[in-house]
Amino acid sequence: MIALDSDECLALLAGVPLGRVAYTRDVLPAVRPVNHIVRGGKIIIGAGASPWLTDAVRTRGKTVLGYQADEIDPHSRQGWSVLVVGYGRIIEDPDRIALYDPLVQSWTHTVNDALIAIEPDLVTGMRRTDSSNT
Repeated sequence: MIALDSDECLALLAGVPLGRVAYTRDVLPAVRPVNHIVRGGKIIIGAGASPWLTDAVRTRGKTVLGYQADEIDPHSRQGWSVLVVGYGRIIEDPDRIALYDPLVQSWTHTVNDALIAIEPDLVTGMRRTDSSNT
């Protein structure tokens, strides 16, 4: 296993369209798959068909979110996994919404309730490769 630095982690996230957002719903953990992009060091997610996620972030103004994505080959078990923890905020700027919304269309083909920007505070990742590649 190789630990990845935050720049490598964000670059890997930028290379895949789908991950999982973790948040608190009714004092219990909840995890949902969502589409994302990485812009300016922030993870932008679309909250398509996720009113509970949108409501949680909107109600608090900002809320701690976890975001995880990976790319792991099921046969060789080689690949990477990245976890980001940070504050999520609803994007209110109409220009940013117009720019980002088409890029984070929900994998469920539903309209996004909102776009949420996650400002990373903690970024960790690991890669597993064949020892002959290291």
